Amino acid sequence: MDGSTYRKIMIATDGSESVKRAVETAVEFAKLSGAKLYAVYVIAFGRPLRPYPKDVGWERATLEHFRAEGKQATAYVENSGKAANVEVESIILEGNPANEIVDFADKSDIDLIVMGTFGRTGIQKFLLGSVAENVVRHSRKPVLVVRGETIEERK
Repeated sequence: MDGSTYRKIMIATDGSESVKRAVETAVEFAKLSGAKLYAVYVIAFGRPLRPYPKDVGWERATLEHFRAEGKQATAYVENSGKAANVEVESIILEGNPANEIVDFADKSDIDLIVMGTFGRTGIQKFLLGSVAENVVRHSRKPVLVVRGETIEERK
């Protein structure tokens, strides 16, 4: 990379409304630079889903539910990219969101990570932390964090 052109841009999405601006920004960056866009959704599992071996059906149903959410979230990116003539590849990962995003960016030689301020608020944010903040702190790749709509803007 020569410093002025991006070849591979990653948009991390959780499918929330707050990520839409980040998707728009990532698509625009990809269009302007001719980059391929990677839409990454992480199924957030901090520990195994299955508390007991007999609950395999519950685990499978839960995982399928999260995969469907991931497909819906990445489909939004695919559609936005298609409208702008940008190539998009969708990736669904499992694990700690910040760790998976950083690892994928490193392994895939991503030039820029674009993220929104995800939809976590209140106790969820306190307990789980900010994914964007953790990615910024641990990534060796440039990270662009795009703020979602404010409460005033939604009115």
